[in-house]
Order: sequence, then structure tokens, then C-alpha cells
Amino acid sequence: MKNLFLFTIAFLFISTVAVAQQIETKPQMSQAVGDEPIQKGNWMIGGSLGSLGYSFEGESFNINVNPRAGYFVSDGIAIGASVNGGLTTSKGDDVWTYGIAPFIRYYFPEGASATGRFFGQGEVGIAGSSIGNSADIALGIGVGYAHFVTRSVALEAVAGYNYSKATTANATAQSGLGVSLGFQIYLPGQR
Repeated sequence: MKNLFLFTIAFLFISTVAVAQQIETKPQMSQAVGDEPIQKGNWMIGGSLGSLGYSFEGESFNINVNPRAGYFVSDGIAIGASVNGGLTTSKGDDVWTYGIAPFIRYYFPEGASATGRFFGQGEVGIAGSSIGNSADIALGIGVGYAHFVTRSVALEAVAGYNYSKATTANATAQSGLGVSLGFQIYLPGQR
């Protein structure tokens, strides 16, 4: 009887300790990738999920969504296209905007870490809006940082300057600053 009692106490103690153990799992916040995602022949798809900006001329606020796809023509250099869609508000007027712009992106080797890279990007394209029938010439330049959370997914933050001007006579130019947050998925190409 004494052995059964001791066995029961030991069993309950071990069961309690086993249940009380907490298994801590932390979400993956970064991945050491080096140069692997930005090598020649790879693809990238993604874009900006939220892009906020302020126009100097029209005192307007805008928010955009910009899906993007590109191909690495060389290590660290990608070319591609982005589709732009958004909403601009200024003193009671709401204007829907759209456009398409080819881009080139360069990932800087300087300042690179195993989990992230700085990059510069430029784009030239056409844009339009829900008011007016003209096409606008749209230019943009920006710098950003890609932080790799897995081997193939990076979160990005980009700050930049944009300029646009309609192709009609007497059109005024618009320029402004913007900040965007988004992600890119890097897909390996055939080697």
C-alpha cells in the first residue's frame, strides 16, 4: 500500500510538472539570406499595400495600392512594371487615379546585412484619373529597405518623390513626397 501511495504521488508530481512546462515559440522575424533572393534570373512579385502621400501644389492627400512584378537581369538589378491605383482627396473632391509604370530597382551591396538590403528605385510611366481625359506623364524615384522575414519574403518600406504632368496644353505639374509599406516575394529562376 505504501508503494502504491508513493507511486501515485510521484505520478501526480511528474504529471503536474509536465503540464506546467511552457513551450515558447516566437514568430520568425528575420532570415539570413545573403545575396540568394536577388540573383540574376530570379523573379519578384508583390507591391505596396499602403502608400500615403501629400501633394505640394494641390494640398491633397492620397492613398494608393501598387502591385509590382520584376525580373533580375543581373545580380542586384531588377526591371519590371507596377500598376498604380488610388484615391486622392482635396477639399471635398475625391479623385480615383490609375496608371502603369515600368521600373528599375538596384539593391546596394553597401550597408547590406544577412537579413536585409537597401535599394533605390526609379520609374517612368503614364497615369490618369476619374476626372479629365488626358494621360499624365508620371515619374518617381525612391529609396527603401527590404527586411527578409523568410528566405523568399521581404517586408519593405520606401520613401520617395513623385512628379506628374498632363499631356494637355496649359497643364500644371504635380509633385510630392510619399511613404509606402509593402512586401515582395522572391522566386528562384531557372539556372
